[in-house]
Amino acid sequence: MKIPTGCMFTHIIRGEGKNITYQNAGVDCGFVGALNAGFCNWRIDFTYADTDNKIYRTSRGKTHTECKINPMRDNAPQQLPRYGRACAQIHVNGVQRASQCHHITK
Repeated sequence: MKIPTGCMFTHIIRGEGKNITYQNAGVDCGFVGALNAGFCNWRIDFTYADTDNKIYRTSRGKTHTECKINPMRDNAPQQLPRYGRACAQIHVNGVQRASQCHHITK
């Protein structure tokens, strides 16, 4: 059995319907991936879009100048006005490196 190495971007949402009670996004690294210098000048943003993929809300994270192997951010609870999707993106040196989305449906 092979063990995966490297890093992955994760996004967790808890709640019901359009009510998000908990949201977190971050990077998890394993084995060789955990040995790198980390992510420098990083930020994590949360965005919310309707069913037509039109973004109506963005929670832009703070840019962290230090290098960190496991950047992570929690976001405040959200009451969404409509169904669609909730996404998290990680930016490193101003460039989006990964995103992960959840569809919010009835």
